[in-house]
Amino acid sequence: MQRIGKADRPAERAEVKIWAARGEYEPFQIVITAGTENTRSVYLEASELIGPERNVIPSANLAFYREYYIHVVNPSPDPGRGNRPLGRGWYPDALIPFLDPETGRRTEGDIPSAPFDVNPNQNQPVWVDVYVPIDARPGLYTGSVRVSSAQAEVRIPVSLHVWSFSLPLEPTLKSSFGMHEPLLSDRRVHEILLKHKIMPVSVNPGDAREFQQKLGQNTSALRFWGNSDRNKCIMDPPPSPDQIASELRQYPANLPVYVYPADEIDPCPNLFNTVRSWAVNMRAVDPRIKNLVTVSPVPALYDVGGMGRSAVDIWTLLPKAYESAGDRIKIVQAKGDEIWSYTALVQDSYSPKWEIDFAPINYRIQPGFISQSLGLTGILYWRVDQWTAAPWQDVTGYRIDGNTYPGEGMLVYPGREAGASSVVPSMRLKWIREGVEDYEYVAILKRLGRGDWALAHVHRAAADWRIWTQDVKVLESVRRELGDEIEKLWPSEALNSSPRSAARERLVEPGCCAVRKRSSQER
Repeated sequence: MQRIGKADRPAERAEVKIWAARGEYEPFQIVITAGTENTRSVYLEASELIGPERNVIPSANLAFYREYYIHVVNPSPDPGRGNRPLGRGWYPDALIPFLDPETGRRTEGDIPSAPFDVNPNQNQPVWVDVYVPIDARPGLYTGSVRVSSAQAEVRIPVSLHVWSFSLPLEPTLKSSFGMHEPLLSDRRVHEILLKHKIMPVSVNPGDAREFQQKLGQNTSALRFWGNSDRNKCIMDPPPSPDQIASELRQYPANLPVYVYPADEIDPCPNLFNTVRSWAVNMRAVDPRIKNLVTVSPVPALYDVGGMGRSAVDIWTLLPKAYESAGDRIKIVQAKGDEIWSYTALVQDSYSPKWEIDFAPINYRIQPGFISQSLGLTGILYWRVDQWTAAPWQDVTGYRIDGNTYPGEGMLVYPGREAGASSVVPSMRLKWIREGVEDYEYVAILKRLGRGDWALAHVHRAAADWRIWTQDVKVLESVRRELGDEIEKLWPSEALNSSPRSAARERLVEPGCCAVRKRSSQER
């Protein structure tokens, strides 16, 4: 949860200590700092982690990424108060995998992964993702990371405390993260997003069942769009029930689906009748199809056909729209409608922002503890691939009204420059994943009857859009408290059952590996 600048002096720590549930990713960082001379040919590799009763988490479950510094020349607009951007400078953001997740081979591109050199008096951080297998025995696992260079070698102790509980394959938090062609139909990109516990806006129908069973896909949009335009206040009429039925048949019957026909139409009440028509045609095919619109709850959309069901099932709001809606939020939630949130640009001075030049906690706190505190069930982001012509050098992917928004709509980088088969993640994508996992901790406690207790603790870190901590120590403390409480309540019989464990093992990057027993010869 820290960014280490090129010339910052990192805090000196002798070892890595982390806690995680079974089926969870938990990251840490190692920073290599050069002295007055160039440090050459640096490489990192992990040992296996040895735990209770000689159980082993293989070294392949630790994935290494070299953090690549991005130069923010044109920073986000500064509201001058509240949650402010950090300004111009170099930010570690892109993550170059040591091994290509698709092939398992070392990446070799114009931008190298490892081994690498570190210039005099400079830092090179490395991100490490640890995946805890779903069948791991609870308890303490220990091992090390070997850091070597042409000049020296050091081993950094790693201790991982595995809690007894497991995170479910399918995240409780729903999501919809957009992209444009060709990524919109690129299975490899969909897999990367799903491995980070967020849902592509829609997936190829032929991939949906496999993604659901192996990667935890929990929802998908049917491929219809109303071409809404908030400036002209126009929108296409809905597809026919026959067209909707034909599309629906291509997806697994038990996969929740939605349609996302219109975007930000609050200024266009003349489009509400069209939104109702979309809802009528969806429900004529299957009442389980949900209508997602980025619009504030309004009485004009509370009922369709006198049946009491809203025209919008998933009301998706910016923080400022959420606050403006007031009691209308409670009204539609009482009807059974869902409330999701999204962020875009810098439209207020208080809520989390996802541009590169904001503090790391911004990306984690919204999908996690804020969403739980406000009773939100999902999160949307308009795009992950808003690239410039040279995205590794220029991250000003969005400009409007004379302002720039570095990293807006850009959570992955094209992989070709890094020698990867597909896109590579950003650190922001990793932090968003951590937020989805935070959300899951509270969801588990709710299912165990301790929801009120959990939310009381969560409020220490995040109560609403305006009251949330910028102190990562507070956030981590709350997470540990939630994990310890689940540990006390987790049924012991669950330790002997690992539903869908084989499927979860395929989430590991770059492949493999369940916990195994270590033989006496290996010891």
